[in-house]
Amino acid sequence: MTVKQILDQKGRNVVTVNPTMGTEEAVRFLSDNKIGAVVVTGTGGKIAGILSERDIVRAVASKGAAALSSPISAIMTSKVTTCGEDHSINQVMELMTNGRFRHLPVEKDGALIGIISIGDVVRRRIEDVEREAEEIKAYIAG
Repeated sequence: MTVKQILDQKGRNVVTVNPTMGTEEAVRFLSDNKIGAVVVTGTGGKIAGILSERDIVRAVASKGAAALSSPISAIMTSKVTTCGEDHSINQVMELMTNGRFRHLPVEKDGALIGIISIGDVVRRRIEDVEREAEEIKAYIAG
């Protein structure tokens, strides 16, 4: 299974925010949208960073409540790993595991076209394993 297949099933809608958004506003945004991370886009819709719950926790741990009054550009992860639609489930699992992150923006020709989470990847991998098990059972029975 590939990232394209995940996006075809899940959808390609990605909510994004501007790097000037305040951290307190971003916290509400994540909560209101029931998401754990949001892609931060700059000029021309290019990925400028990603803001995750983990980024917020680290900022609050180091700066206290004052972190909430800073723009998200001050606390976001600006070096963002991305993948393409042709990446396999195993490839993105490896990227996420090695990078220790749970959200991976998907780009095509430099444009943001989707985002996948570790939950999306695990769900599809479980489906693959269950399908393979059924095929083996059918082969053995037949």
